Amino acid sequence: MPRADFYLIAKPRFLDDPLLLVCELAKRAFESGQPALILARSADQADALDEKLWEFDEQAFIPHQIAGDDDDAITPVLIVAPGTETPDRALVINLRDECAPGLFERVLEVIPADEAQRLGSRERWKTYKAAGFEVNKHDM
Repeated sequence: MPRADFYLIAKPRFLDDPLLLVCELAKRAFESGQPALILARSADQADALDEKLWEFDEQAFIPHQIAGDDDDAITPVLIVAPGTETPDRALVINLRDECAPGLFERVLEVIPADEAQRLGSRERWKTYKAAGFEVNKHDM
């Protein structure tokens, strides 16, 4: 059964820097051998995430890049800006307002603390549930 995990940002460490949580999730995916797509909500956010994945943990090296070239297929963590097409992967980290597109086994929804940005998450929760996903909530 496919899974949707909603990570609700609450801790000060992630409130100040929500992309830090995204980096932690990408690190876990890479360490478990799961290639992941990170669906950024904008090109600027994709760039910021690209930078943060280099610097957030001095002990960790997470091979990643912004999607769009020949190395996409072999890069474990792909950051996808809106408008870029990529092949499906089993694990998707979604930062967008709409449900993740394509076929996947698990989606990680990163939900900012900002109430206005949480509104869409309730709709996505219902959509995934209606599609037969096992849905879980994690307070971060």
